[in-house]
Amino acid sequence: MVFILLPGFSPGTAAASADGEPVPGSAQRIALWPTGLAPGDKALAQAPRVIERSADPALPDRYITHVSEPYLVVYRPARPNGTALLVTPGGGYQRVVLDKEGSALVPAFVEQGGITLFVLRYRLPGEGREDRDAALADAQRALRLIRARAGEWQLDPRRIGVIGFSAGGHLAARLGNGFKQPVYPATDAIDRVSARPDFQLLVYPVIDMAGTDAHPGSHERLLGPQPEPALQRRYSMQHQVRADTPPTFLVHAGDDEAVPVGNSLAFYAALRQAGVPAELHVFPHGGHGFGTRGITGLTTAAWPRLALDWITAQSAETAP
Repeated sequence: MVFILLPGFSPGTAAASADGEPVPGSAQRIALWPTGLAPGDKALAQAPRVIERSADPALPDRYITHVSEPYLVVYRPARPNGTALLVTPGGGYQRVVLDKEGSALVPAFVEQGGITLFVLRYRLPGEGREDRDAALADAQRALRLIRARAGEWQLDPRRIGVIGFSAGGHLAARLGNGFKQPVYPATDAIDRVSARPDFQLLVYPVIDMAGTDAHPGSHERLLGPQPEPALQRRYSMQHQVRADTPPTFLVHAGDDEAVPVGNSLAFYAALRQAGVPAELHVFPHGGHGFGTRGITGLTTAAWPRLALDWITAQSAETAP
């Protein structure tokens, strides 16, 4: 399969800014909201910042903060297979990782898998914005937008999934559990489209917001320093699983010390209890934040192939 290297995939391309992001208005950068800002929101005082943490140009590791006007960056294969993934990267609800859990997925999922990726730059709590559900609103809108414009990208609207990593896994689970939750007023016809993912993949996800397995940074950033028990339960995704939660694929490393594997175990148990089809892979090694990098030689490196096979199985079930 030949991969189309679209503008903005790496710094220095013609339609990319100095920070490697596609320029506004380019085909690869899709604004979520008609006016840029979400309904009822206002621009943050600080402009968006993209920070590069890697000294190796071949392995970029950027993150973005202070997103006021959320958007998607699209990576398309030469021959789309009709399946799309909305990608919600991690960052502890303090930043949105752009490459390690975004563009680095391209070789496995786009080049080899034929899947179209839409990597979301979502709004964060705690940057002068008090709305805990801003990120969920962005995820709902993104899923609706992808489904509404599926024909434009040669996609099957019944094969639109979400994949989330770490705190982005928490956001993906919030979308899967709360796709009907009213978190913003409808603005146009796109908002009448279903926001339910057809399937979801959660990779070392933050799930629990109340117990010993809770990730302290995500917990405090999203809920504040001393949240009430009811609030912690509301944002603990194992307690929000429903019968219509999408089929779920879970990946975790047993030696993850940042977000313990108990998060995925609790979510898997809740899925089983609700009768939701689920597949869980716990690998002995990998730590946290491995994405598709840094796992060469480990059995953990098998997870993208396992994920692609699972996605194909989900797609087969929706075929006419």
